[in-house]
Amino acid sequence: MKHLASSIALTLLLPAVQAQQTVWGQCGGQSWSGPTNCVAGAACSTLNPYYAQCIPGATATTTTLSTTTTTKTTTKPTTTGPTTSAPTVTASGNPFSGYQLYANPYYSSEVHTLAMPSLPSSLQPKASAVAEVPSFVWLDVAAKVPTMGTYLADIQAKNKAGASPPIAGIFVVYDLPDRDCAALASNGEYSIANNGVANYKAYIDAIRAQLVKYSDVHTILVIEPDSLANLVTNLNVAKCANAQSAYLECVNYALKQLNLPNVAMYIDAGHAGWLGWPANLGPAATLFAKVYTDAGSPAAVRGLATNVANYNAWSLSTCPSYTQGDPNCDEKKYINALAPLLKSAGFDAHFIMDTSRNGVQPTKQSAWGDWCNVIGTGFGVRPSTNTGDPLQDAFVWVKPGGESDGTSNSSSARYDAHCGYSDALQPAPEAGTWFQAYFEQLLTNANPTF
Repeated sequence: MKHLASSIALTLLLPAVQAQQTVWGQCGGQSWSGPTNCVAGAACSTLNPYYAQCIPGATATTTTLSTTTTTKTTTKPTTTGPTTSAPTVTASGNPFSGYQLYANPYYSSEVHTLAMPSLPSSLQPKASAVAEVPSFVWLDVAAKVPTMGTYLADIQAKNKAGASPPIAGIFVVYDLPDRDCAALASNGEYSIANNGVANYKAYIDAIRAQLVKYSDVHTILVIEPDSLANLVTNLNVAKCANAQSAYLECVNYALKQLNLPNVAMYIDAGHAGWLGWPANLGPAATLFAKVYTDAGSPAAVRGLATNVANYNAWSLSTCPSYTQGDPNCDEKKYINALAPLLKSAGFDAHFIMDTSRNGVQPTKQSAWGDWCNVIGTGFGVRPSTNTGDPLQDAFVWVKPGGESDGTSNSSSARYDAHCGYSDALQPAPEAGTWFQAYFEQLLTNANPTF
């Protein structure tokens, strides 16, 4: 936090400090010079070092609600871990078959405590239904890993109590050093220049320890969104070029260490508008196959995840204008073009797709590469193995709908220009923090409806 240099500067700041911010507006954070007090009925809650937000119904006590910085305490019943004699479940075939997925308690808490109090009564039952949809838990900082254990213990207890079908845990591994190398909104906690690779390996070791401890819980992981795809198309960006060897080393370590009998992994593979172009398919297949074989072709690596936190359709009869002539204009076309190339290179991959925000087609993107808080979106198809394509294991909700993609505040340290585009909903808070207007948009436009 910058210190004020003089009493004159302090005097100039006072009017802004004494003003009151509206509900859900920003009220603090690094370099913030706007209102720090909230209107009646809301309190300024620090979500991360970059952002504080006026939360309705909150107390004056600072709380931490961001999924990018802290560990959420669950209200689920506490259970003990398994004994050394606990049976180990083994993943084979489609890892989603025969399981129900775990509804993320953190996301459910966000919906119930942040979203619903501000919604009209007509939308509250719909929002409550959203909170019950299984969505992946993002392990986006090392401090979240103990929470993984809390959730796995809860799943274990429910399964022992007779959950039918048994419950599977679903998590995103997302903490590479120099993360998000071609953008700014989701920069992570580790730097390659500051022991980042070693820190990342310790993070993976901690995840492995939880998975070994709860070896009787079937667990599905998405590995590092946006990482390897950047190595296909964005090596002209200095940060990505500098991160290339570290990304490959870290992902290799993750695939080897997390190759456990109770685990199934899907490596993130961007989306149709990124790697689906004919010129990108070959290099993408070469890279993903090499990553897979360099790790020893781990049995737990089932395939690739696409459309994570994106908006693409599964199958379109007509390609929208913003796809600009790409013949692989939806995720079904993309994976069916990519899969044969992967197989010929030694990686017989299957796929999952994030449908959490793709309910409105065509989208209202001005350009296919516009990724930040796109206007007009809606919740999409609920998690299901009914995909109609043997390559596609499941539709899933990876992105928790209602958490921001990035701030529209151009003075923020993590501002990315995409979040200020005309097709981005604004004003938007920092990445990972609650974005009430966006949640309402997703809920209103949900397809199928709730």
